[in-house]
Amino acid sequence: MVKKVAVIGAGVSGLSSIKCCLDEDLEPTCFERSDDFGGLWKFAETSKDGMTRVYKSLVTNVCKEMSSYSDFPYQEDYPNFMEHKKFWEYLREFAEHFDLLKYIQFKTTVRSVTQRPDFSETGQWDVVTETDGKQHSAVFDAVMVCTGQFLSPRLPLESFPGIHKFKGQILHSQEYKIPDAFQDKRIVVVGLGNSGADIAVELSRIAAQVFLSTRSGAWVLSRSSGGGYPFNMMLTRRCNNFIARVLPSCFINWRTQKQLNHENYGLSVAKGKELKFIVNDELPSCILCGKVTMKTGIKDFSESSVIFEDGTTEVNIDAVIFCTGYEFSFPFFEEPLKSLCTKRILLYKRVFPPNLERTTLAIIGLISLTGSILAGTELQARWATRVFKGLCNIPPSQKLMAEATKKEQLIKRGVIKDTSEDKINIISYLDEIAQCIGSKPNIPLLFLTDPRLAWEVYFGPCSPYQYRLMGPGKWDGARNAIMTQWDRIIKPLKTRTLPKSPETATLSRSLKVWGASLLLASLILFYKSSLFLKLVQDKLQGRVFPSRVLWYIPQNP
Repeated sequence: MVKKVAVIGAGVSGLSSIKCCLDEDLEPTCFERSDDFGGLWKFAETSKDGMTRVYKSLVTNVCKEMSSYSDFPYQEDYPNFMEHKKFWEYLREFAEHFDLLKYIQFKTTVRSVTQRPDFSETGQWDVVTETDGKQHSAVFDAVMVCTGQFLSPRLPLESFPGIHKFKGQILHSQEYKIPDAFQDKRIVVVGLGNSGADIAVELSRIAAQVFLSTRSGAWVLSRSSGGGYPFNMMLTRRCNNFIARVLPSCFINWRTQKQLNHENYGLSVAKGKELKFIVNDELPSCILCGKVTMKTGIKDFSESSVIFEDGTTEVNIDAVIFCTGYEFSFPFFEEPLKSLCTKRILLYKRVFPPNLERTTLAIIGLISLTGSILAGTELQARWATRVFKGLCNIPPSQKLMAEATKKEQLIKRGVIKDTSEDKINIISYLDEIAQCIGSKPNIPLLFLTDPRLAWEVYFGPCSPYQYRLMGPGKWDGARNAIMTQWDRIIKPLKTRTLPKSPETATLSRSLKVWGASLLLASLILFYKSSLFLKLVQDKLQGRVFPSRVLWYIPQNP
């Protein structure tokens, strides 16, 4: 029987895992190699300890109501998007509220995690840790790995011909903290991800010129929507998710492209490349002002110049900052488990390694979502702890390994695409994990029992509180948290009292009108898609239809 659980890492995922262990009456012991919790959100002036941390100017990309722990809303006066200090403060409040800190052993590095000789019977692990140069070994019934995916900088210098000739400064974004050292310099930033865009924008304020190089391009979104509300709140909704699944992706992509108009800015996603979204409020303005110049991929380097793939050359370059991502690894595992866990597409629902006879190991937080990773890791931890206790079942390892092996072979043959690096639709993924737990919201039942709440759940933002409405882990405050989430969005903005305008529709009224329109559109789309499938089936059976409905069915020329 599982009782003692080792949690590796005390970042966002680690704190979730400690709490979920306690919720299931398990005994967690968390090992954190630094001297504080928070992981990359604990800012440090340097990266000498080898840990990846935020740069000083970082602001969250997901608004507070969409990136909170599901049973611990932010204080209402917290800003909607937070600088790293404020977000870390929220983590501190969460940890103290649930008394999590006493379960963390700081300045402790995990050296090895190995299966015990009787693993097939007990599922237990030997965990060797090191503190102040002294090693200690302990036996645990289960292990939750919460080390994240930002461990080692990916610096693919071999992919850039001539880089060895370049005499200027070369660094990875992990080393970047503040812009002061780049005053009046000409800088090339490589990589158009969130970090690349943020760093390019910040440097543009003091540098002589910033060149932002990208091979693939990206769609750049603002933190605020057209109505001024956080875009996450307006976009991440179940009704929108349904419409996106019904409408052709080419139509949605075309409409988005038209709205963003990135072609004129040199930001558009290159043909044949995977669609990528980043969040940055200022990049388009910096491009308009000429402080940031978009460039293609790099072809070659000289001692002080960079030659780009379109044949252009920029001279007198002082520094190149590579924002090329990170490698994740599990140095404390033995093979073949070490290699298998790095192939996250082979993990069962991105959590469980498929080759273990006993399901007592979970990888938490090794995911990339179209929304908050905090919401995803919390549900992963809730599911994992229930699997450990035998309250949720997963398929046997033989079946999982057969499926993983088949998937790997199909990827190698090019039959299917390796989607390891792709972002997963957040609502679909959260619903999938919540379904395993038994906490996925039952929308039809809610419309019968609590129509007002059901309306907000389906047509409102898909905030994490929805997964505390029912089933295991149900929280009595979930309904109120959902019904008051707009109040917490508006509260920090109301710092200047204004006279009410009778001509301005209230938020409530606007949302009701918008929601009613979406409801009508959803019903029409659902009706058409259902009718289309039925008519196609009937036609195949040789039935005859009235002429007024034949337009639904493609006709042969």
